[in-house]
Amino acid sequence: MVRVPTGMVSAPASPVLFDRALLRARLDRAERLGPATFLLDRVAGDMAERLSAVLRDFRDVAEVGTQGEQVGRALAHRFDHYARIDLPERESEPLSLDAGSLDLAVSALALQFVNDLPGALVQIRRALRPDGLLMAAMMGGDTLVELRQSFAAAESELESGVSPRVAPFADLRDVGALLQRAGFALPVADVDRIVVRYDSAFDLMQDLRRMGATNVLVERRRTPTRRATMLRMAEIYRERFADPDGRIRATFDIVWLSGWAPHESQPKPLKPGSAKVSLEEAVRNATRT
Repeated sequence: MVRVPTGMVSAPASPVLFDRALLRARLDRAERLGPATFLLDRVAGDMAERLSAVLRDFRDVAEVGTQGEQVGRALAHRFDHYARIDLPERESEPLSLDAGSLDLAVSALALQFVNDLPGALVQIRRALRPDGLLMAAMMGGDTLVELRQSFAAAESELESGVSPRVAPFADLRDVGALLQRAGFALPVADVDRIVVRYDSAFDLMQDLRRMGATNVLVERRRTPTRRATMLRMAEIYRERFADPDGRIRATFDIVWLSGWAPHESQPKPLKPGSAKVSLEEAVRNATRT
């Protein structure tokens, strides 16, 4: 039991957006179908390249929540101790990470389906030793914006209302703020936009099934989508998002985030008022040159 000190208010519970049990079932189905791994393959390669540019030795490393073996194959041989940690099925359960046990935590395409992302980031930060690093990639930004708009337009025409179908993805500003809120120093976030082309919206949706990335929103419509709505969605998708050769575009935004557990050796921002030259003087000097 956690006791809240007198005079303090406990943080409100995070909204439950994702059905984690259904997500597990969808991932299992993707394995049976034969998983589509092209995004994870790319992220694994990019993560290895990004870490190679970090001039630090990491001894104890954990991979958090990632599905598949791609990231492990790309990274595990580099480190003395490499462990894989699953995300808990129930949000009330903590991550299996001991405080101060890691030099590096990595995660690939998993954190976008965590209901309490701020809480997960706090737990990862606490598991890092001082000057330890988190590097993660998650779906974000305008991922599947074309599919979202096409479904919304079709349902507005043919159904009684629009049903949530594509998960709400965090943008760069959100991610940067979450890293700071979790207590990370030197937070950095950037986005890698990947545009994949398909013959039809149905081919895209088949790939999403093979990624385990179909709708797991708690507020999803529970009745099957009407055939007429699906066909109209595909028509709208082609009308709005097809290239001259007739193939459609699908956007996947990979948001990269990194942050360090605080350490006294890290650069510190200047204290307000500590600058030796005022802004007014700097501007005045610049206009003279």
